[in-house]
Amino acid sequence: MLHKDLPKHQGKRKLLVETLMKKGIKDTAVLTAINSIPRHLFLDSSFENHAYQDKAFPIGASQTISHPFTVAFQTELMQVKKGDKVLEIGTGSGYQTAVLCTLGAKVYSIERQQELFKSTQKLLPKLNYRPKRLIFGDGYKGLPEEAPFQSIIVTAGAPFVPKALLSQVAIGGRLVIPVGNDPQIMHLYIRTDEKTFQKQEFGEFRFVPMLADKN
Repeated sequence: MLHKDLPKHQGKRKLLVETLMKKGIKDTAVLTAINSIPRHLFLDSSFENHAYQDKAFPIGASQTISHPFTVAFQTELMQVKKGDKVLEIGTGSGYQTAVLCTLGAKVYSIERQQELFKSTQKLLPKLNYRPKRLIFGDGYKGLPEEAPFQSIIVTAGAPFVPKALLSQVAIGGRLVIPVGNDPQIMHLYIRTDEKTFQKQEFGEFRFVPMLADKN
């Protein structure tokens, strides 16, 4: 049985949004989405009292839910518009997926950990978040059959930028990816034509490693 979203949770979310604004998040659509999503329902109930602090938490399978600031920062870089086709690499708890759905994106999300894939596949519809597809598979390969995407977001630390993901970005589209070991540097690639990308870097972040297919 799911816990409820109570006024105390809503109040803590409002404070979280104020914190994110102080840390530099400006996109009102992203802030509104975060204000509306019950983050505590994406965490183990033992973390409920801490759910609206700007912290990462374990979600099982040696994975974590990202800091709210990290979620907001990556989402802001994506510049999501309603109806955009978006690919997420690393579904995790489904919280970032919910943010993208709330922004009106058509979300395709790939998860490598079967335990998380199964739990999130059940959780998101219960909370009324409906991505286009959740896929159990290798994020390094992307989802070529659904490409191109207006945005691709990677929510794990990639040792390099997979060429498959770059190839699946639409012209004018964006790839947001943390690259490196610990910490990673946040990268934004904007595709300007078939062969050219503009690259920007945005400082250090910490993510769990991006996993490749075990087969």
